[in-house]
Amino acid sequence: MKEYKVIIVDDHKMFRSGLRFLLNNVPDIKVIGEAANGSEFLQMAEKEPIDIALMDINMPEMNGIEATKIAMEKFPDLKVIVLSMHGEEVYYDQMLDAGVKGFLLKNSGADELIQALEAVMAGKSYFSQELLVNILDQKRQQKLNTNAVKLSNRELEVLKLICDGYSNAEIAEALFISQRTVDRHRSNLLSKTACKNSTSLVMYAVKNRIVEIE
Repeated sequence: MKEYKVIIVDDHKMFRSGLRFLLNNVPDIKVIGEAANGSEFLQMAEKEPIDIALMDINMPEMNGIEATKIAMEKFPDLKVIVLSMHGEEVYYDQMLDAGVKGFLLKNSGADELIQALEAVMAGKSYFSQELLVNILDQKRQQKLNTNAVKLSNRELEVLKLICDGYSNAEIAEALFISQRTVDRHRSNLLSKTACKNSTSLVMYAVKNRIVEIE
């Protein structure tokens, strides 16, 4: 099994230490360093390959949004999981555009942290259920978007499977269609919704009540 190299990026040393302690007991995960801000993270990434970055949003010198944008341009294979607090939802669209693969609330338990890491290591995305519920509640307080794009039944099926973390190959098998057809549907979904990646599609589906969060 591959050992995934992880770096923790957060400006609170006590939080980093606690998170590192939890990760030391997770199979196939090796914490290779800690950074107190985006600048330190980028310097470390230049020196040693990193598979996964657990990234805070608000930090001094360079925040997580800017650091993620720069890192994804230089290291496109890097997987970034956002470490968020309540009240930071305003930054989520920017982090999605930067290319993050998951969102975790800082008060998440060890089990959910492991779930997020396993999903990202498998090439999927991960969203804290509590976080998604918070976003959905906020949207329900706003005027519903009556001009949501119209998706075909097949596109809706594909979108729901994307939200469940299915890969293109798994979607093709589940719907008894070719992977090329799945690729076309995914491309159409991205175009119609103006989303940049699968992670953005999940957020779109939640905001527009295409999928329900329990």
